[in-house]
Amino acid sequence: MTICTLPLSYCTNVHPARTVSDVIQGLNDHSAEARRILDAPMAAGLWLAAGVVEELTHSPSGLEELAQTLWQNDLCCYTLNTFPFGDFHSDRVKEQVYLPDWTQRSRISYTEQCATLLAQLLPEGGEGTLSTVPLGGRMNPHGPDFHAVCQSHLIQLASFLKRLHEQTGRRIRLAIEPEPLCELDSTLETTVPVFRTLFEMAEARNCLSVVQEYIGLCLDVCHQAVLFEDLPGTIDEILEAEIRINKVHITNAVELRDPLNNRDGRKALAGFVEPRYLHQTFARDHHGVIRHRLDLTREDLERDPPDDFLNSEAWRVHFHVPVFADSLGPLHTTRTSLVAALHRIAAMQYAPQLEVETYTWPVMPAASEHGNELLGSRIAHELASAYEILSEADTGQS
Repeated sequence: MTICTLPLSYCTNVHPARTVSDVIQGLNDHSAEARRILDAPMAAGLWLAAGVVEELTHSPSGLEELAQTLWQNDLCCYTLNTFPFGDFHSDRVKEQVYLPDWTQRSRISYTEQCATLLAQLLPEGGEGTLSTVPLGGRMNPHGPDFHAVCQSHLIQLASFLKRLHEQTGRRIRLAIEPEPLCELDSTLETTVPVFRTLFEMAEARNCLSVVQEYIGLCLDVCHQAVLFEDLPGTIDEILEAEIRINKVHITNAVELRDPLNNRDGRKALAGFVEPRYLHQTFARDHHGVIRHRLDLTREDLERDPPDDFLNSEAWRVHFHVPVFADSLGPLHTTRTSLVAALHRIAAMQYAPQLEVETYTWPVMPAASEHGNELLGSRIAHELASAYEILSEADTGQS
């Protein structure tokens, strides 16, 4: 029972990176500064868009330069974020972030390429992870055989990862990341049943052990907290279903308490309405009934007369906010859920890889006033806060 001993990772999807040069610049400009300020071990969880992956796949010198940049900045890399496929910093991402989904060959090819690249960045005998889309977003159209095709493709990927391990000595696991209003979101209602069906298909194909070894979850604490899940209970349910947690995203969501009467809170939350990313919003009323909206809108914040959604006990919004923040002015965060989750993670029989993923700095309220000038120090502050929580969790299990 222990916390992962690898350096804490920070996901680089916060940096626009359309080329290998962009990736390297982000590491030199921001990750290196965060590492210097933090003065503690740190890993870079690289996000490599499909175009960057193609460039690296056909340019060994580019991959060598990337590896050298990591080494020169005293950074390592053991995990890739293979969730966003295309331009994650375009003017409007929203539901497009779930495309291509896991029925499409381009998703498999991209993931295999990422695994091959990560195998070359890992030290000998090292283990890595790839976080990926929750099969697809429910808001995007798909056919009646969607889940069967996805599961067949996941089995295919598991076989590829097994062969990659045999050829290179580097074991890399896939970590499917549930997210609100996606094909995998609620732990009991979607994630566990989908994995149960996947395991049944794998067993019928005589490859259950391979699938259970190489295909698991990325538990993003923000995402499950938005659904008002009890995080320690969520982890128990996943483990009871024999689903491997390969990676944990250390993240916070926004919480607005008593939205109808909290005018200051609603005014502050209006500043989080923005056009780039999808901010699924869930409300829980005083009877425990949960309602949802696909996105955060000013219309819901200003609805007159108020409806049941506005007249709730609390809202939680899929907007990643700093790990170190308990509150943001009149708003709260789900940091309590984060602390509880990491304490439960510390009690597991194996140690999932850990990553802080706050990609929303560029779209947070007042972000335009500061640009990127403080990004390195903010990343360092988040990592220091995460290390503090992890230390307390590990000590509590000793």
